[in-house]
This record gives sequence, C-alpha cells and structure tokens, in this order.
Amino acid sequence: MGILDKFRLDGQVAIVTGASSGLGVAFAKALAEAGADVVLAARRVEKLKDTARLVEDAGRRALVVRADVAQPDDCREVARAAAEFGPVHVLVNNAGVASAVPASRETPEQFLGVMDVNLNGTYWMAQAAAAVMTGGGSIINVSSVLGLVSGGLPQAAYSASKAGVIGLTRDLAQQWTGRKGIRVNAVAPGYFASEMTDQYPDGYLEQHISKLPIGRVGDPEELAAAVVFLASAAGGYTTGTTIVVDGGVTIGS
Repeated sequence: MGILDKFRLDGQVAIVTGASSGLGVAFAKALAEAGADVVLAARRVEKLKDTARLVEDAGRRALVVRADVAQPDDCREVARAAAEFGPVHVLVNNAGVASAVPASRETPEQFLGVMDVNLNGTYWMAQAAAAVMTGGGSIINVSSVLGLVSGGLPQAAYSASKAGVIGLTRDLAQQWTGRKGIRVNAVAPGYFASEMTDQYPDGYLEQHISKLPIGRVGDPEELAAAVVFLASAAGGYTTGTTIVVDGGVTIGS
C-alpha cells in the first residue's frame, strides 16, 4: 500500500452530523471523495439533500436522516439507518450551536441548550455509533480553539462545551480503542467561514485574522483533510488526541 492509499476509505460507511451547512458539507464531500458512503444527519432535511448530491456526484451513496443530536433516540436512529449501508466505520461529530451571552445574564436554558447539542449530543452520537462499529472504527469529534483559548467574546457555554468535547474525546479513546478497536480523536478548528462566523459582530473576524501568522480564514477543505487523516488508515496510530487546525490562533494566545 502506497502512502496515498492509506488515506482511502473505499467500501467504508461514514456518518456526518451537522451535515446541512458549512464544515459539515466539506467533511461529507471529502469523505465521499476518499471513497466512503456517507450518512448525513441534521435538523434541516432540505439542506441535507443538497449535501447528498455532492456525495453522489463523487460516485458514492448518500443517506439523509433528520436528527437532533440532543435527543438520544434520534442518535440511535441515525446509527440504525447507517447500519443498513453496512458496518459503520467513521463518525464525524460535527453538529453544534454557538452563543455569545454575557455570563451575568445567561439563563440556565441558554447555557444548557448549548451544552445539550455540543457536548451531550456528541456523547449520545458517539455511544450510538460505537454500538454499530462492529469491526472497529474512527470517531472524530469537532471541538474548537475556543475550548483551549479565549476568543474575546462572552462565550461561556460554547467554550465550556468545546473544552468538554476534548475531555470526552480523551476518555472515550481510553475506554474504546483497546477494547473495541475504535479510535477517538478531535479536531479544534480556528476561524473558518460558516454560519457561525456570519454571526460575529462587525469587524470581529477581521480584527482577529489580522493577528494570525497565516493571515486569513481557513479553507474548509484544509480542515476536511485533517478529518480524512483521522478517519483513515493514515491515522491508524492516532487516538485520544486533538489536532488543532487554526492558522496560529493558539500560538498567539
């Protein structure tokens, strides 16, 4: 097997949550181009159909499942549907929501709403996928650099949830890699164009990008490449770690 062959996912089945927009679309497309059939999960089914067309254009099968990852039953339904394609090999836990509320004013409902999707939903979906990864596999959790450093906005819930994802990743890797053959890793993206960055205050993104060593926002394909690495045999000796893909955000903090 040549080195580039190690990045192939031919004959594998992958699940991508939050696949209706932004980074989730890039992940689904990249996994399909690497050879995987892709199960696409999100709350917005119509947008998922657009992502499905990208997967099919790459010559792979796509399956659309409406799901709210904050609901454990929905997560189990995604895994059940994915298993109809065959043994599940890859899960990309990408579904997430953002918030920016001053800590002195954030309500319990607001805080828990973010945690339910970003942290709890990651856990429920990992549990569901692990149950159908009968031959081992790879789980990639999408954290954020804001789980490691402050972005200067009032984002207690979001930052806490993404830091929690990093801790969860380590523990699941410890539990599942040796016993189940499931590698569990995370990626921590910096600034990538998405619906989330569209919500930033005017001038916020430009101010932070100007301080980056790379000096630009990331291309979603640059993050998707890290996901393919972790999903594939190329990342076969990598588990329990978080790969930071941030253009230098963390080295300047």
